[in-house]
This record gives sequence, C-alpha cells and structure tokens, in this order.
Amino acid sequence: MSNAELKVTDSAGLSNADWQARKVEAVARGQGNIAPVYVERALGSELWDVEGKRYIDFGTGIAVCSAGHCHPAITAAVAEQLNKFSHTCVMVTPYDSSVRLAEQLNLLAPGPSKKKSIFVTTGAEAIENAVKIARAHSGRRGVIAFNGGFHGRTMLAMGLTGKITPYKNLFGPFPAEIYHAPFPIEYHGISVADSLQALDNLFQVDIAPSDVAAIIVEPVQGEGGFYPAPVEFLQALRSLCDSHGILLVVDEIQTGFARTGKMFCSEYAGVEADLMTLAKGMANGFPIAAVVGKADIMDAPLPGGLGGTYAGSPLGCIAALAMLDVIEQENLTAAALQVGAVFRRRLEALQARFPANIGQLRTEHGAMMAMELVKQGDAGQPDAELTKALIGRAYENGLALLSCGARGNVIRFLPALNIGAELMNEGLDILERCFTDLV
Repeated sequence: MSNAELKVTDSAGLSNADWQARKVEAVARGQGNIAPVYVERALGSELWDVEGKRYIDFGTGIAVCSAGHCHPAITAAVAEQLNKFSHTCVMVTPYDSSVRLAEQLNLLAPGPSKKKSIFVTTGAEAIENAVKIARAHSGRRGVIAFNGGFHGRTMLAMGLTGKITPYKNLFGPFPAEIYHAPFPIEYHGISVADSLQALDNLFQVDIAPSDVAAIIVEPVQGEGGFYPAPVEFLQALRSLCDSHGILLVVDEIQTGFARTGKMFCSEYAGVEADLMTLAKGMANGFPIAAVVGKADIMDAPLPGGLGGTYAGSPLGCIAALAMLDVIEQENLTAAALQVGAVFRRRLEALQARFPANIGQLRTEHGAMMAMELVKQGDAGQPDAELTKALIGRAYENGLALLSCGARGNVIRFLPALNIGAELMNEGLDILERCFTDLV
C-alpha cells in the first residue's frame, strides 16, 4: 500500500469493523483482542469508541488505570516531565524521580527489613529479574510456582506460569529447574494441607529444598481465576522458606497499589516477602515495573547485572510518584473496600437469583472481584460458553468486562478505585440485564 493510499484509509470516520479488518491484515493473530472496540478517548471510568459509543469500564486495562483514565494530577505531572525530557536511560544519566520513587516504594513495602528497588518496564521483566536476584543471592537453581499462576509472557515467566493455553501452547521448551505445585482452592477441593503436602512431595521426589532459590506466589491469582491465597497458606510458605533458606517472592503485579484495600495484598497475611514484583496499577497507564526486596538480597547481583534500556523511564517514574500521591490524597485503599462492598451486595443478589449458574463469588479483596460461572451449580462443570457470551453481550450494551480462569469460566471485575456510585450501579445494571437475557 502506498503512502497516498495509507493517508486515505487512515482518515476519520472508520468503524470498529473497519479497524478490526485492518488489524487482522496488519497484526499477527497471536496478539488478539477481546472485543472489536477501538477506543478513541477515555476519561475516568468511561470509554468512547471510534463510532462514538460509550462504555463503562470494569477492566481498567487489566487493573492498570486504578485512578481512572486521564487522571488530571497524573496527566499534568507527565506532561510537565515530557516538556523536560522523555529518556536518557536510568543506567547512563539518571534522574531524581527514579531515586525518589525507589525511596517511597522501599518505605511502603511490607515488613521491617531495609529495602532496595530496581525498575524495569513490564511485569514479566520484574518476574525475570526477581528470579535472577534470587539465584544470585542463594547460589541455587530451582524455582517453585503454582498451578494456575500467571507471571508473564517471556520464556522464563511462561515457564513459571501454571496454564498452558493460550500462554504456553506452541512455545516450548521452557527453561529448566522450574517446578509447580497445586494452589489451594477450597472451592475445587484443594486444601492448604494438600498444597503443603505437594510441596513436601516435591522436595522428596524432584528437587531438594537446599537447591531451591525461590518460591513465587500471587496473593490472589490473577489470570488463574482470582482465587485468593489463604492467609494461613502465605504464612506457612513464609515459615517453609525460612526453614530451608528459600526466598519468598510475592507477585503483587495485579494486586498491588491499593487494588485490594491494602497498599499490597500480602499485608492481609502479615507476611514480609524477600522480593516483591510490581507493575500494572503502579503508574496508572504508563509502562513501569519494579522489584522491591530486602536490601542485602537486592544487592546480590553485580553492578550492571540488572537493568534495561527503557527501565524506569522518567515518564513512568513521574507517573508512579503522582499515582502514589493520588492514592494517599484520595484514600484509594478505603475506596477500594467501598467499591468491593457495592459489588458484593449486587452480585450476591444476582447469585441468589441464579444459583445454578453462579457457582462462587470472590469479593473479599476490595476492588479485585470475580464470579465463577458453572452449570447446574456444580464446581466441576465450568460454563465457559456462558462466560464468553456474557462478555460479548456486555460490550454490545456498553460495558467493558474481562474474563479469566484456567477453565475460562470466571468474570473478573477491576473497576477504577475512584469510580462513582452512579457509574458503578449503571454498569452493574447492564451486567444484570445481560446475564438475565442469556440464562
């Protein structure tokens, strides 16, 4: 296609279907999209597509825009930084915002130990660097993760991820010395004792604990289905790691930055991680991620061993600092709990009407909520078809929704923490109508 032809086809007035057709021709199929909705602008908890249609956003870009789209304080801070410079590389000629952000994260990270931080660009990079740091500190090779966990799309992160399709299918072989254990999910018959016994079996059969560098766990599994790790399980993992000199890596990429009603979800268990990975809601839409951990562990790699060209970009650092101010000034941790309370009340009423279809609600962690759809009230009969249909119907009716779960049967809710009651209830009204129409 010539430049002249591109100019013609790039003109305004194209529909969602037009852009989707062009996308299919231009973008590899592996980078799919949930809905053929092409966003033109967004503000707060609302989106508008290229056709002018409005959507209430219950996904926030997968738990990223936790303070809403285009929050004025964050937008202003980034605009001011952009007028100064956009990139110099933090490993070449650094800038004060990266130091100030590290200082704040070190203070906010749970636990009494002195902390240090590094910055990267994506959650997957944070995971990979956490493993590098753990291996450098421990001199050990093995890493244990959990079934259903999701830790990213790079090769090591995929190896840690406990779900084949679509994340790992066709992409192997994966890095060695990665092991998986069952994650405790009472609804599916896996107890904390079962998971701990599986870890003990792993130590007896596959790898000695003295060879394990780290155990990595999500306080609430994200892509896996929004299953929370029981408090006693996280505390048991902390004790197990202490007993064997293993590092506990807590993946707070989706749960962090006030999403669950605490700054970090692991605070509910009173557990101090050795290393913690952060991203998503950290900068309200600007790409930045971090590893925060105990200072002596973080200092194990040699100078130059950690980093990346775009690591800790000045725009990301400034946005993250502004986001931390917004969390404090608007008390978004408390706001997350209020959002969760509204969703809990409405979803419980919906479940009472449709107990055969809504198997379980998970609404105990602030604004990170889910409902699991089943057939005949049976946890063993996932209803992925209803889940897919509900997502599609919701978009048709102006509600942006996300699904998740190892069996594709979980609707997850990740609204902005400062979403207003009116918008929240309007979106829940749409959800209820769509659900009623489909069941």
